[in-house]
Amino acid sequence: MAFYFRLCALVFAVLLSAASPLYLVQANACDFSLGNWVLDDSHYPLYDASRDCPFIGRGFNCLRNGRPDQDYLKYRWKPSGCDLPRRFDGVNFLERYKGKKIMFVGDSISNNMWQSLTCLLHNAVPESSYALSTPTKYLSVFTIPEFDVSIIWLKNGFLVDVVHDKEKGRIVKLDSIKSGYMWKGDVLIFNTYHWWTHLNEVQFQVGNETIKNMDPMEAYKIGLTTWSKWIDANIDPSMTKVLFQGIAASHFEGEGCLKETEPEEGAQPPYPGVEIVKNVLSSMSYPVYLLDITFLTQLRIDGHPSIYTGKGTSYVDCSHWCLAGAPDAWNEILYAVLLGL
Repeated sequence: MAFYFRLCALVFAVLLSAASPLYLVQANACDFSLGNWVLDDSHYPLYDASRDCPFIGRGFNCLRNGRPDQDYLKYRWKPSGCDLPRRFDGVNFLERYKGKKIMFVGDSISNNMWQSLTCLLHNAVPESSYALSTPTKYLSVFTIPEFDVSIIWLKNGFLVDVVHDKEKGRIVKLDSIKSGYMWKGDVLIFNTYHWWTHLNEVQFQVGNETIKNMDPMEAYKIGLTTWSKWIDANIDPSMTKVLFQGIAASHFEGEGCLKETEPEEGAQPPYPGVEIVKNVLSSMSYPVYLLDITFLTQLRIDGHPSIYTGKGTSYVDCSHWCLAGAPDAWNEILYAVLLGL
């Protein structure tokens, strides 16, 4: 009988591994996605954006743009069932990834996370020289020559192809990826969602069929599935780690994020697109790790630039994130995950 149960357990483990590599990977590690924000003014913020990281984009440096409250800088993410490393160790990160390339591929929320990581790493070795270049308008490269580490951001809001037709306008080709040859790195961190919710005058194409009024979430599912198949077919898991930066919540409902100075608490409603991401990733044969940041960003209604973007008080940004701020927690999770993968 004991042998029978051991055999069943072995068969179940094999089936689970084949069917759901994503959740097998995460089942063996801490679930960083659930927890709460704790005010920790003895350790946070992790840097001063103006003093330590002059390359931070103006729209993310809320303090420099006149934001009067400062508690939003001092919150630490505390997972419910385990602990993150007490402090982001940039030197250890750089030593472990010496000679490596880490590439973010995605939209401006991906850029938010990329800028946070570049600042965290530069602040860890402030005496080391760095270089920041933009070879193209879509590509930004941050390097620390002493460690031969490159942190790259490639702007690509949909991951699938986008073409501009003189008569039809912008067309998102849901079943086509021709830019994948640019996705090169020892670690690839993909992100797409934000642009799928801003689809003014956009048409979709599947094969030769052009579709004008497709539901955005249905289009998102098809596009993300195309990306997942490309990863499965083209990336060698023994050579490259792939992560997916989950959906970061925006806060435009009601009065939005204006004048918000504290995180929310408690349970949050399901967020559009999250189940699509989880279902697509769980169906892949490649073990992609989901950096699930949705719940922790749902709580941070106070973490957006709001009117402190440098564009004047008539512009309210409740999508992107102040730096220092919430994206630093995303990179603390990234650091913990990369140590364990």
